[in-house]
Amino acid sequence: MERLFYRPNDAATVLGISRPAIFRLIKSGELRSIKRDGYRLIPATALLDYARSLEEEAA
Repeated sequence: MERLFYRPNDAATVLGISRPAIFRLIKSGELRSIKRDGYRLIPATALLDYARSLEEEAA
């Protein structure tokens, strides 16, 4: 089964950016996330949406 949620470190690895960059994207609203029991989770769909937005921006 494919992962549904990523921790910020894992999301940074998937996107090829730094952990602080992940938190900047979350704070700016460019990357969706949820906070659950004191930790942050980023849905896999949010990573795909962000990547698509970068592709659209570049086009």
